[in-house]
Amino acid sequence: MRKKILLAAAIMMSIAAQAQTGVKMPEIQDATLKAKYEAFMEQLKAPNEQLAVEYQNYMVLQGDTSSAAAAKRAEIENRFNSVQQQMVDLYRKAIRENRDNILPAYFIAQTFRNYDYAELKELCDSTTAYYNHQMMAQPKMYLASIEKRQPGRTFADLQMKDLAGNDITLSQFVGKGKYVLVDFWASWCGPCRQEMPNVVKSYAQYKDKGYEIVGVSFDQKQEPWKKAVDELGMTWPQMSDLKGWQCQANEVYGVNSIPSNVLIDPQGIIIAHDLRGEELLNRLEEIFK
Repeated sequence: MRKKILLAAAIMMSIAAQAQTGVKMPEIQDATLKAKYEAFMEQLKAPNEQLAVEYQNYMVLQGDTSSAAAAKRAEIENRFNSVQQQMVDLYRKAIRENRDNILPAYFIAQTFRNYDYAELKELCDSTTAYYNHQMMAQPKMYLASIEKRQPGRTFADLQMKDLAGNDITLSQFVGKGKYVLVDFWASWCGPCRQEMPNVVKSYAQYKDKGYEIVGVSFDQKQEPWKKAVDELGMTWPQMSDLKGWQCQANEVYGVNSIPSNVLIDPQGIIIAHDLRGEELLNRLEEIFK
């Protein structure tokens, strides 16, 4: 549940950031389509306002470990996710009804991170009237990136440096008879640090049962990287090329947001990606039960 609320919040903040930096959607020239788009967005005004309120209420409770706060957070998550799902369903319906015009390009551009790989691939259909619209550029880039870490693909090697400055490769650990979680993170990434206790817990539970983790840092400086590893209790192998978003993993695994990860089986085949919190622990429990 928590994953959903944080994902939706990230989407809203991304859209807001685009507005603040002057990135604007191109105006719809056709008067009929423009009216249809504006009518649709008017439908979303009230639920959007509700999401904003729920998110603010949720963030106020962050850090409060009391049972009462936990109960309130659960209530907010339920309401938030229900409204979010209603909105996504409205977008889906609007996309289906407008495949013969450009409007889906605008709808998909606002929601593409809410769809799984299979659905997004279907939405990015080259036979549609909207496929070549400029608003489809980011959804298509995102689809291409997540294609690189889809289950069933053989892992791709990475070569970087470890914390001691020695050369290290992913293939030193992958395909050697263990399940390997390749964890993409950075010391400066707040969500990464919030998620790390779950990763630490997974390592403590399964490291002696055939499970390994390799951390791939998107840091740019050695000292913050090393400090975070120590602070967060990350006792597994680490690697980085200290290139930030130009990290080799960006190109090889299509990682353009963190935290992210891929879970690789003992034969070197990707079996899952972007596992968080209970999802990660539940998947490992299935494997090692």
